[in-house]
Amino acid sequence: MTRALLLGGTGDALAIARNMGAPHVYSLAGLARVPTDLACAVRVGGFGGVAGLVDYLHAERITLVIDATHPYAAQMSRHAREACTLAKVPLWAVRRAAWQPQAGDDWRDAADWRGIVERIAPFRRPLFTLGREPLKHLNEIPASQHWTIRCLGTHEGTARASILDARGPFDIDGERALFDAARIDVVISKNSGGRATEAKLAVAREQQLPVVMLARPMLPEADREFDDPASALHALLALDSH
Repeated sequence: MTRALLLGGTGDALAIARNMGAPHVYSLAGLARVPTDLACAVRVGGFGGVAGLVDYLHAERITLVIDATHPYAAQMSRHAREACTLAKVPLWAVRRAAWQPQAGDDWRDAADWRGIVERIAPFRRPLFTLGREPLKHLNEIPASQHWTIRCLGTHEGTARASILDARGPFDIDGERALFDAARIDVVISKNSGGRATEAKLAVAREQQLPVVMLARPMLPEADREFDDPASALHALLALDSH
Protein backbone atom coordinates (compact mmCIF):
# COMPACT_ATOMS: atom_id res chain seq x y z
CA MET A 1 0.00 0.00 0.00
CA THR A 2 1.26 3.47 -0.91
CA ARG A 3 1.48 5.98 1.94
CA ALA A 4 2.61 9.31 0.54
CA LEU A 5 3.92 12.35 2.37
CA LEU A 6 3.06 15.49 0.36
CA LEU A 7 5.30 18.45 1.22
CA GLY A 8 3.16 21.47 0.51
CA GLY A 9 2.28 25.05 1.29
CA THR A 10 1.53 25.96 -2.34
CA GLY A 11 -1.57 25.99 -4.50
CA ASP A 12 -0.05 23.14 -6.51
CA ALA A 13 0.24 21.01 -3.38
CA LEU A 14 -3.28 21.81 -2.25
CA ALA A 15 -4.63 20.75 -5.64
CA ILE A 16 -3.05 17.34 -5.05
CA ALA A 17 -4.07 17.15 -1.38
CA ARG A 18 -7.72 17.79 -2.20
CA ASN A 19 -7.73 14.55 -4.18
CA MET A 20 -5.78 12.43 -1.70
CA GLY A 21 -7.43 10.20 0.84
CA ALA A 22 -6.23 8.12 3.73
CA PRO A 23 -3.56 7.01 4.43
CA HIS A 24 -1.67 9.88 2.74
CA VAL A 25 -0.34 12.90 4.68
CA TYR A 26 -0.27 16.56 3.66
CA SER A 27 2.52 18.49 5.40
CA LEU A 28 2.48 22.27 5.85
CA ALA A 29 4.81 24.86 7.33
CA GLY A 30 3.43 27.09 10.05
CA LEU A 31 2.52 30.14 7.94
CA ALA A 32 0.38 28.29 5.42
CA ARG A 33 -3.39 28.25 5.76
CA VAL A 34 -4.41 24.89 7.20
CA PRO A 35 -7.31 23.32 5.27
CA THR A 36 -9.95 21.57 7.33
CA ASP A 37 -11.83 19.81 4.55
CA LEU A 38 -9.30 17.23 3.37
CA ALA A 39 -9.76 13.47 3.43
CA CYS A 40 -6.04 12.89 3.99
CA ALA A 41 -4.20 13.55 7.23
CA VAL A 42 -2.70 17.05 7.71
CA ARG A 43 0.56 17.73 9.51
CA VAL A 44 1.71 21.23 10.46
CA GLY A 45 5.26 22.26 11.35
CA GLY A 46 8.85 21.34 10.65
CA PHE A 47 10.54 17.97 10.96
CA GLY A 48 13.73 18.98 12.73
CA GLY A 49 16.08 18.81 9.77
CA VAL A 50 17.10 15.78 7.73
CA ALA A 51 17.41 13.45 10.72
CA GLY A 52 13.94 14.38 11.94
CA LEU A 53 12.45 13.79 8.51
CA VAL A 54 14.14 10.39 8.24
CA ASP A 55 12.70 9.45 11.65
CA TYR A 56 9.24 10.59 10.54
CA LEU A 57 9.40 8.58 7.31
CA HIS A 58 10.28 5.44 9.25
CA ALA A 59 7.83 6.02 12.13
CA GLU A 60 4.90 6.75 9.81
CA ARG A 61 5.84 4.05 7.29
CA ILE A 62 5.92 6.54 4.43
CA THR A 63 6.56 4.83 1.09
CA LEU A 64 6.67 7.93 -1.14
CA VAL A 65 7.50 11.63 -0.69
CA ILE A 66 6.09 14.24 -3.09
CA ASP A 67 7.86 17.59 -2.96
CA ALA A 68 5.35 20.22 -4.05
CA THR A 69 6.91 23.07 -2.08
CA HIS A 70 7.55 26.54 -3.46
CA PRO A 71 10.32 26.77 -6.11
CA TYR A 72 12.29 28.94 -3.68
CA ALA A 73 11.95 26.53 -0.72
CA ALA A 74 15.34 25.11 -1.64
CA GLN A 75 16.33 24.01 1.85
CA MET A 76 13.21 21.88 2.25
CA SER A 77 13.77 20.33 -1.18
CA ARG A 78 17.39 19.53 -0.30
CA HIS A 79 16.34 18.02 3.02
CA ALA A 80 13.70 15.92 1.28
CA ARG A 81 16.25 14.60 -1.22
CA GLU A 82 18.77 13.71 1.47
CA ALA A 83 16.19 12.16 3.79
CA CYS A 84 14.64 10.07 1.03
CA THR A 85 18.07 8.79 0.04
CA LEU A 86 18.88 7.81 3.62
CA ALA A 87 15.46 6.25 4.22
CA LYS A 88 15.40 4.56 0.80
CA VAL A 89 12.05 6.18 -0.02
CA PRO A 90 11.37 7.41 -3.59
CA LEU A 91 11.08 11.17 -4.08
CA TRP A 92 8.77 12.79 -6.61
CA ALA A 93 8.71 16.52 -7.23
CA VAL A 94 6.40 19.03 -8.87
CA ARG A 95 8.72 21.51 -10.58
CA ARG A 96 6.62 24.46 -11.68
CA ALA A 97 7.82 26.15 -14.87
CA ALA A 98 9.33 29.61 -14.45
CA TRP A 99 7.75 32.70 -15.98
CA GLN A 100 9.31 33.91 -19.22
CA PRO A 101 9.59 37.58 -20.21
CA GLN A 102 7.15 38.78 -22.85
CA ALA A 103 7.29 41.61 -25.35
CA GLY A 104 7.29 44.89 -23.44
CA ASP A 105 8.72 43.45 -20.23
CA ASP A 106 11.67 45.13 -18.53
CA TRP A 107 13.11 42.41 -16.31
CA ARG A 108 16.33 42.95 -14.39
CA ASP A 109 17.90 39.84 -12.87
CA ALA A 110 19.24 39.71 -9.34
CA ALA A 111 21.07 36.78 -7.77
CA ASP A 112 20.59 37.79 -4.14
CA TRP A 113 19.47 40.52 -1.73
CA ARG A 114 22.53 42.67 -2.46
CA GLY A 115 21.72 42.56 -6.15
CA ILE A 116 18.13 43.57 -5.46
CA VAL A 117 19.22 46.57 -3.40
CA GLU A 118 21.59 47.72 -6.16
CA ARG A 119 18.91 47.48 -8.85
CA ILE A 120 16.21 49.37 -6.94
CA ALA A 121 18.53 52.18 -5.82
CA PRO A 122 17.24 54.69 -8.45
CA PHE A 123 13.58 54.12 -7.54
CA ARG A 124 11.36 55.56 -4.82
CA ARG A 125 8.31 53.31 -4.43
CA PRO A 126 9.26 49.62 -4.74
CA LEU A 127 6.76 46.81 -4.31
CA PHE A 128 8.31 43.70 -2.73
CA THR A 129 6.63 40.36 -3.40
CA LEU A 130 9.39 38.15 -1.97
CA GLY A 131 7.61 36.90 1.12
CA ARG A 132 8.94 37.98 4.53
CA GLU A 133 12.61 38.45 3.58
CA PRO A 134 12.35 42.28 3.23
CA LEU A 135 11.11 42.54 6.83
CA LYS A 136 14.67 41.74 7.95
CA HIS A 137 15.89 44.91 6.25
CA LEU A 138 13.42 47.58 7.41
CA ASN A 139 16.18 49.51 9.15
CA GLU A 140 18.13 49.67 5.87
CA ILE A 141 15.53 51.54 3.80
CA PRO A 142 17.08 54.63 2.19
CA ALA A 143 15.54 57.97 3.09
CA SER A 144 14.57 58.40 -0.57
CA GLN A 145 12.40 55.26 -0.63
CA HIS A 146 9.11 53.99 0.75
CA TRP A 147 8.68 50.23 0.52
CA THR A 148 5.43 48.36 0.05
CA ILE A 149 5.91 44.76 1.20
CA ARG A 150 3.32 42.10 0.50
CA CYS A 151 3.72 38.93 2.54
CA LEU A 152 1.91 36.54 4.86
CA GLY A 153 1.56 37.62 8.46
CA THR A 154 0.76 40.92 10.14
CA HIS A 155 3.39 43.56 10.83
CA GLU A 156 2.92 47.15 11.91
CA GLY A 157 5.42 48.48 9.38
CA THR A 158 7.43 51.67 9.78
CA ALA A 159 7.35 55.27 8.60
CA ARG A 160 9.04 54.16 5.37
CA ALA A 161 7.45 50.74 4.90
CA SER A 162 3.85 49.61 4.42
CA ILE A 163 3.23 45.92 5.08
CA LEU A 164 0.33 44.16 3.35
CA ASP A 165 -0.82 40.83 4.78
CA ALA A 166 -2.24 39.26 1.62
CA ARG A 167 -2.51 35.86 0.05
CA GLY A 168 -2.97 35.12 -3.67
CA PRO A 169 -4.36 34.58 -6.12
CA PHE A 170 -4.33 38.23 -7.21
CA ASP A 171 -6.23 39.60 -10.19
CA ILE A 172 -5.43 42.35 -12.69
CA ASP A 173 -7.87 44.89 -11.29
CA GLY A 174 -6.65 44.43 -7.74
CA GLU A 175 -3.03 44.75 -8.80
CA ARG A 176 -3.76 47.91 -10.79
CA ALA A 177 -5.44 49.42 -7.75
CA LEU A 178 -2.46 48.55 -5.54
CA PHE A 179 0.09 49.94 -7.98
CA ASP A 180 -1.86 53.20 -8.31
CA ALA A 181 -2.57 53.64 -4.59
CA ALA A 182 1.04 52.93 -3.56
CA ARG A 183 2.52 54.78 -6.57
CA ILE A 184 4.70 51.78 -7.37
CA ASP A 185 7.63 52.46 -9.71
CA VAL A 186 9.46 49.10 -9.54
CA VAL A 187 8.42 45.54 -8.66
CA ILE A 188 10.64 42.98 -6.93
CA SER A 189 9.55 39.39 -7.45
CA LYS A 190 10.55 35.78 -7.21
CA ASN A 191 10.15 33.89 -10.47
CA SER A 192 7.53 31.66 -8.90
CA GLY A 193 5.73 30.65 -12.08
CA GLY A 194 2.05 29.72 -12.11
CA ARG A 195 -0.98 31.95 -12.41
CA ALA A 196 -1.76 32.89 -8.82
CA THR A 197 0.62 35.88 -8.65
CA GLU A 198 1.24 36.52 -12.35
CA ALA A 199 -1.08 39.54 -12.58
CA LYS A 200 1.55 41.87 -11.11
CA LEU A 201 3.76 41.16 -14.13
CA ALA A 202 0.95 42.07 -16.51
CA VAL A 203 0.35 45.36 -14.68
CA ALA A 204 4.07 46.16 -14.64
CA ARG A 205 4.08 45.55 -18.40
CA GLU A 206 1.05 47.81 -18.89
CA GLN A 207 2.59 50.61 -16.86
CA GLN A 208 6.08 50.09 -18.34
CA LEU A 209 7.62 49.46 -14.93
CA PRO A 210 10.79 47.43 -14.40
CA VAL A 211 10.65 44.11 -12.55
CA VAL A 212 13.66 43.00 -10.53
CA MET A 213 13.49 39.21 -10.71
CA LEU A 214 15.25 37.14 -8.06
CA ALA A 215 16.96 34.13 -9.64
CA ARG A 216 15.63 30.70 -8.83
CA PRO A 217 17.74 28.48 -6.58
CA MET A 218 19.11 25.20 -7.85
CA LEU A 219 16.96 22.29 -6.69
CA PRO A 220 18.02 18.67 -6.30
CA GLU A 221 16.90 16.03 -8.75
CA ALA A 222 13.96 13.84 -7.83
CA ASP A 223 13.31 10.26 -8.89
CA ARG A 224 10.34 11.51 -10.90
CA GLU A 225 9.57 15.12 -11.81
CA PHE A 226 6.26 16.58 -12.98
CA ASP A 227 5.48 19.90 -14.67
CA ASP A 228 2.11 20.32 -12.98
CA PRO A 229 0.13 18.97 -10.02
CA ALA A 230 -2.38 17.13 -12.24
CA SER A 231 0.37 14.89 -13.64
CA ALA A 232 1.70 14.09 -10.17
CA LEU A 233 -1.79 13.35 -8.90
CA HIS A 234 -2.49 11.06 -11.85
CA ALA A 235 0.69 9.09 -11.09
CA LEU A 236 -0.22 8.85 -7.40
CA LEU A 237 -3.74 7.64 -8.13
CA ALA A 238 -2.29 5.05 -10.47
CA LEU A 239 -0.20 3.71 -7.58
CA ASP A 240 -3.23 3.73 -5.28
CA SER A 241 -5.22 1.65 -7.76
CA HIS A 242 -2.70 -1.22 -7.70
